[in-house]
Amino acid sequence: RSPLDRSSAASDVYKRQRDGSALYALRSGYDTPPVPVRLDPHAPGQDPAALPNPGTISHLPGTLRELDATAADGTRVQSWLVLPEGADATNPAPLVLWVHGGPLMSWNSWSWRWTPWVLAARGYAVLLPNPALSQGFGQDFVRRGWGEWGDTPYTDLMAAVDAAEALPEIDQTRTAAMGGSFGGYMANWIATQTDRFRAIVTHASLWHLDGFIGATDAAYYWEKEFGDPLTEPKRYEQNSPHRYADAIRTPMLVIHGDKDYRVPIGEGLRLWYDLLTRSGLPADDEGRTPHRFLYFPDENHWVLTPQHAVVWYGVVSAFLAEHVLGEEWRRPELL
Repeated sequence: RSPLDRSSAASDVYKRQRDGSALYALRSGYDTPPVPVRLDPHAPGQDPAALPNPGTISHLPGTLRELDATAADGTRVQSWLVLPEGADATNPAPLVLWVHGGPLMSWNSWSWRWTPWVLAARGYAVLLPNPALSQGFGQDFVRRGWGEWGDTPYTDLMAAVDAAEALPEIDQTRTAAMGGSFGGYMANWIATQTDRFRAIVTHASLWHLDGFIGATDAAYYWEKEFGDPLTEPKRYEQNSPHRYADAIRTPMLVIHGDKDYRVPIGEGLRLWYDLLTRSGLPADDEGRTPHRFLYFPDENHWVLTPQHAVVWYGVVSAFLAEHVLGEEWRRPELL
């Protein structure tokens, strides 16, 4: 795993019954949080029933389906698509592209921290793609994006969005993109490459790759992928979003924690400054920029404090409602 999201790795806990007649495990998916199940250790292809537990969710505000897209080079790009209740051809839902972190991970299990169901409850469809660099699709799939973050991972994401927007349940005129960590990098890159989205949310994101590599607590790792920034600057120059700041035409919500040592706060501050000074979006009649910055003085790479998570989702929801749904900006009460 890459260090950007190492601590978010899903884990399964197994315990075998003494006489060998049963195997117990915690099982999760994007439609269920971790629940204990009992398996027959000798039965193939089984679908074990959940055991009684206090964590089962009886109802989700939508449905989950798998969606395939074809990349520019013909490769299959797999995604999960969450559709809110009531979404159909007569009532298409606005779409939020949510890019995972890592980048060496994938959307494959439940997360209370990064849950699409909060947005589904507000009427959004949520696309969870696994582009180049994602795990679970073979080493060649990772190699497609190795050291080329702004190339194949980006075009894979756009192919996935195209496939989602072709569905009658999706309103392709009301879309947004968001992501954290590597997903935040991709949100930044998307903002500099296209104006197809109405809003972009970027959390704990990489903006200036050369500056990031010397400040992160895991610089050794990134040099293995991108090389020495002094003697091999090509990959940094080609893939650093900050070089294209002038091209941004989409309102952005920047979120960062001051105690983030994986992607230091300087990345968020530099991005915010560039948005204020270089973005092509004008201020309104009262001099307010359409961009916003949510700053957590005592959070790290992951927003872990429960009340801060409430603030996080509240601000994200308010920002999306303003720009995707056309609602008036409402400052969350906890701010």
